[in-house]
Amino acid sequence: MEFLPLFHNLRGAQVLVVGGGEIALRKSRLLADAGAVLRVVAPEIGAEVRELIERSGGEQILRGYTESDLNGCVLIIAATDDEPLNAQVSADARQRGVPVNVVDAPALCSVIFPAIVDRSPLVIAVSSGGDAPVLARLIRAKLETWIPPTYGHLAGLAARFRHQVKGLFPNVQQRRAFWEDVFQGPIADRQLAGQGAEAERLLRAKIDGDAPPTTGEVYLVGAGPGDPDLLTFRALRLMQQADVVLYDRLVAPAILDLCRRDADRVYVGKQRADHALPQDQINQQLVDLAKQGKRVVRLKGGDPFIFGRGGEEIEELAAHGIPFQVVPGITAASGCAAYAGIPLTHRDHAQSVRFVTGHLKNGSTDLPWKDLVSPSQTLVLYMGLIGLPVICEQLIKHGRSADTPAALIQQGTTVNQRVFTGTLANLPQLVAEHEVHAPTLVIVGEVVKLREKLAWFEGAQATV
Repeated sequence: MEFLPLFHNLRGAQVLVVGGGEIALRKSRLLADAGAVLRVVAPEIGAEVRELIERSGGEQILRGYTESDLNGCVLIIAATDDEPLNAQVSADARQRGVPVNVVDAPALCSVIFPAIVDRSPLVIAVSSGGDAPVLARLIRAKLETWIPPTYGHLAGLAARFRHQVKGLFPNVQQRRAFWEDVFQGPIADRQLAGQGAEAERLLRAKIDGDAPPTTGEVYLVGAGPGDPDLLTFRALRLMQQADVVLYDRLVAPAILDLCRRDADRVYVGKQRADHALPQDQINQQLVDLAKQGKRVVRLKGGDPFIFGRGGEEIEELAAHGIPFQVVPGITAASGCAAYAGIPLTHRDHAQSVRFVTGHLKNGSTDLPWKDLVSPSQTLVLYMGLIGLPVICEQLIKHGRSADTPAALIQQGTTVNQRVFTGTLANLPQLVAEHEVHAPTLVIVGEVVKLREKLAWFEGAQATV
């Protein structure tokens, strides 16, 4: 290890910055955010640096650097493009035993600035020892996506009760067990979900010994149309902490692989006339697992509240007093259309869009046909493949032109995506010719004509 990572308390401390340009500005921002008092020395100092100096209660010295500028400073930053000057600043600081950082010159540094993920009071630092700063920044960017700002709120919650917990548990092992339970249980879930007041209430009850018996929770998570990159941050976080995962047929294997490795996985997929588990039994299983104290992810393709029967499931959970969260997902209409290069609305072609299921609860396709035939409306059909001949026939019969452009998108957003375009009249024929299978989304409307110009993602095979 070339550099030992430490966190330096600079609040109210004097820090010298040699240089007043763009390089100095970047470092001065970090120092000011950490509460340092800036002393900036340079013949010219930029306006933004001057604002930071004023904000920190520091001083600006409009001249060249002298060794006496180090007096009273606990950290030195050389931030100029003058290499001999930077080397001199480094030598003077080392002579005095004061930590020094020279921008883009690791050999002249006794301390270096890491790439920082700031979720104060939680702060994460990434460093390559100055050898690959761009790589460190890229890793920081990944961490930024994995660790939402609410983790800072969770750390703040712990800070407010730290001394109280320390008094309650004098043994460090006991305190560690207490906080592990807090950070991996319903208290953390509430805080990370933005329910800070409820999280604090539960933590107070836990400290006072009045906490209710541990109960489980259910997370209805929208897995999106297939591409794992379309998952939300919250979906990924809950998937990785769940004890049990109940997943649908439309959940892609690559998404399921992102769940916690040791979680129990239960397939509850449904397709026409073939239900692995009837819906009422799925509802009951969610209740039973939560009552056992388990954290359960109900993983659904697309969005739980758009033809996903999520409403039925949370009705059952609410009736039994089971806590739950709903995490929206990108619905198939949005995801598949985007990956096929078909905008659902367009000022020149469609001013509205309508989502319709082609398979009703009673198994029929008795849709409100008169409401679906406007030429300025895009029609998106979920689960419409089996009844497609009837759907096309009825739309034409009720006034939609037989020449209306239409598309079939099979396994949209995945590497197996296939797209076939035609008209309302020949759509059933395309299904037969190309052996199109579920899951397939149907889009009807003038916007389909734009695919030739706008298609960007082709998957493994695509046919027009």
